Amino acid sequence: MGHVITVAQQKGGSGKTTVAINLAVALAKAGHSVAILDTDPQGSMGRWFMTREEAGDPGMEFGTASAWGAGYECKKMRKDCDFVIVDTPPKVDSDLRPVLRESSLVLVPVATSQLDMWALDSILELAERVDIPSLVVLNRFKAGTHVSDDVERDLAERKIVRAATVLGNRVVYAESLGRGKGVLEMGRGTWTREVEALREEVLGLVEL
Repeated sequence: MGHVITVAQQKGGSGKTTVAINLAVALAKAGHSVAILDTDPQGSMGRWFMTREEAGDPGMEFGTASAWGAGYECKKMRKDCDFVIVDTPPKVDSDLRPVLRESSLVLVPVATSQLDMWALDSILELAERVDIPSLVVLNRFKAGTHVSDDVERDLAERKIVRAATVLGNRVVYAESLGRGKGVLEMGRGTWTREVEALREEVLGLVEL
């Protein structure tokens, strides 16, 4: 049975879909069988997958589900894949529980914004209630700014578990999504080390 990794954040604009897609591509490039599941009504992950499929072999499976159907879809997908990566709507409520119960890990993207920090508590508390480990991922990070310093200090003071890996504020992340790709398929750059490092952190937290 494979692992389900859910990417969730109450606040929109945190980069959930970007993190989910790039983790999925990174895991696939490392030789793992991967499925992605889009439960966000906006359907951004689905649009990305269709663009990818039109360009050739997508290299992974894809499915969609309502929030309440996501748990069932995860159970089916994890039978055949090493990893199922789930993109969720920008909200936290009881609808998220079914997929969390199937998850091995919850990734919580936080953009360089105090607003993202204020939105953290609800998803972390929900993950704790269903006894699923969570990992905060700093995304679209602008190092050296007052707000980035404030976010890092706030996370440390609250003893929130965060990834050592930080994803920078880079145009290539948006460019790759529009082409149906992940940044690891866009040539080598600073982003290569970022995404590969996040993949290794995730692999270190789950057991295959």
